[in-house]
Amino acid sequence: MSQALSGAERGKSSAAKTAAATVESGMKVGLGTGSTATWLVKHLAVMVREKGLRIEAAATSVQTANLAAKLGIKVKPLDEIGCLDLTIDGADEFDNQLNLIKGGGGALLREKIVARASDQMIVIADASKDVEKLGKFPVPVEVIPYGLASSRSLIEQTLRDIGYPNAGIFVREKNGDWFVTDEGNHILDLHLDRISDPLELSQMLNGIPGVVENGLFIDMCCSVMIGFADGTSETRSLQNA
Repeated sequence: MSQALSGAERGKSSAAKTAAATVESGMKVGLGTGSTATWLVKHLAVMVREKGLRIEAAATSVQTANLAAKLGIKVKPLDEIGCLDLTIDGADEFDNQLNLIKGGGGALLREKIVARASDQMIVIADASKDVEKLGKFPVPVEVIPYGLASSRSLIEQTLRDIGYPNAGIFVREKNGDWFVTDEGNHILDLHLDRISDPLELSQMLNGIPGVVENGLFIDMCCSVMIGFADGTSETRSLQNA
């Protein structure tokens, strides 16, 4: 089956399998959202079914929760589980300080809540997500529907003030309509090209009325498991980044 996969999918599967191997029975685990996290859920399900792995999982999206439950993983609400031992999630980009851009799948708010509720966060990604500077991938910003145009204008002004005069800001769409998150909000995608100070940008964005959260994950990830097209993987932590 793996021979039929593209190189990118082999990389995602390899990274996810390496991360799944770190999960032990009795753990409370946060399950991420996206194509790489889907591989994680599949690998964990095999471990549950064939190796007797016993875990409780909190999902970062309805999509992930449905898949995990379908494959036999015990999924509970985060409030019921409480603190998590580990969250494993994908990323749209990561830099050499293991700062991330996440939210390409639209689940950035729940992803950040679940990650912050965890003792540690592991990211799984194929090698294309490894960048020198964050920013080629648009930064998602989740905003409430009320006053969206006002929030967008304030974001545009803020970006100009901190050195991004040519930023493109677009309302995310799906099937011809504005994308709606699991929490009933919308997403503005910020096209910045290169982010000079991710922490400053994150703090400025979250100070704007109407902004719920942004897709910059700063100082949250302890290690990244990178999968390659040949099916191998590499683990990178801040100690060896």
